[in-house]
Amino acid sequence: MPEALLRVESLDAGYQGSPVVRDLSLHVDRGEVVALLGPNGAGKTTTLGTIAGLLPCIGGAVKLDGEDIGGVRAYKLARRGISLVPEGRSLFFGLTVREHLKLAETKGSLQRDQLLELLPELSKCLDRKAGVLSGGEQQMLAVGRALVSAPRLLLVDEMSLGLAPVIVERLLPILRRVAADIGAGVLFVEQHVSLALEVADRAYVLSHGRLVLEGAAADLRGRRELLRSSYLGDAAVAAA
Repeated sequence: MPEALLRVESLDAGYQGSPVVRDLSLHVDRGEVVALLGPNGAGKTTTLGTIAGLLPCIGGAVKLDGEDIGGVRAYKLARRGISLVPEGRSLFFGLTVREHLKLAETKGSLQRDQLLELLPELSKCLDRKAGVLSGGEQQMLAVGRALVSAPRLLLVDEMSLGLAPVIVERLLPILRRVAADIGAGVLFVEQHVSLALEVADRAYVLSHGRLVLEGAAADLRGRRELLRSSYLGDAAVAAA
């Protein structure tokens, strides 16, 4: 079996040496879309931040293509192909869409035409400043900026934050296109559970910092009671 693109093994992660996430194991393969679900405070953002190098591993390991990357600085991980779309988007409101994309360019970046094929709605606002974009357009820009470097692993934290469900329905399928068109592995955090499970191949559910449920998205869509109980912390881990 080929090594997973991302493998998290028995991870303890948190802040100032105090774990928020405990004994978490998960993996993401190349070209796969994986959802990380759970109630507020479950440790989802902490998990993404640790994988991206923004937080240290307290225990366990994070591996990219089999190489332990725990303790590697975030900017070095970005050079190795990890891109994070943070919660809140972190855009520069005074810069245009074109300027955001230009700043993100590196050696081996996606061609502009290829990027706009993935995110066609950005093509009509390239010369508009981020501060005047709609919420959906800002989120597309945040994703586009992360994709400029043609990442191997795309991490997305709360793509739907502050957006109407109808907008989320247009945005989430972008993650599927990213996996299919550039072969990236995608790990995303999402509160719209039903929409997330329509897009994802597999899903993990966290509660109080621990993994309580995992499985194929198609299977979890048909097990609503088990999924609901996992959000309350009552479910045991279920294999795919």
